[in-house]
Amino acid sequence: MLDEQTVAYLDFAGSNAETIAHLRENGRITLMWCAFQGPPNIVRVHGRGEPVFRDDPRFPELLARFPDIDPTTHGLRAVIVVRAELIRDTCGYAVPFMAYEEDRDLHGRRFAREDDASLSEYFARKEHIATSLDGLPGLPLPLPPSPV
Repeated sequence: MLDEQTVAYLDFAGSNAETIAHLRENGRITLMWCAFQGPPNIVRVHGRGEPVFRDDPRFPELLARFPDIDPTTHGLRAVIVVRAELIRDTCGYAVPFMAYEEDRDLHGRRFAREDDASLSEYFARKEHIATSLDGLPGLPLPLPPSPV
């Protein structure tokens, strides 16, 4: 939480950039959380967001809001900032019970091998990083150097 109406999360390397592309197009986004244990509940945050890229002057300050996450091991691309316009919860009666076991370390191990140059090369080889599946501008390439 950045303030009472604004949330942010880190956008790490992956095989596409759909969220970034659609935020760049119209800013609309819905975030959803489900309760897989305890009382059934689903919470959705409907709002407008933007990707804050590595070369944005706000990036270091936003990144500092995540002190427990090492961004150097996951190919950090952007901080996604969402201003909530509507927050709703629903019953979640159909959400199954699921037990968390542990995080996978594969993503971190995979992208820890990359530096800025090789990460940009990786993104350039992927079909849906610079443009989305529906042809919208995605992640600006080459990737700006990481400030961390």
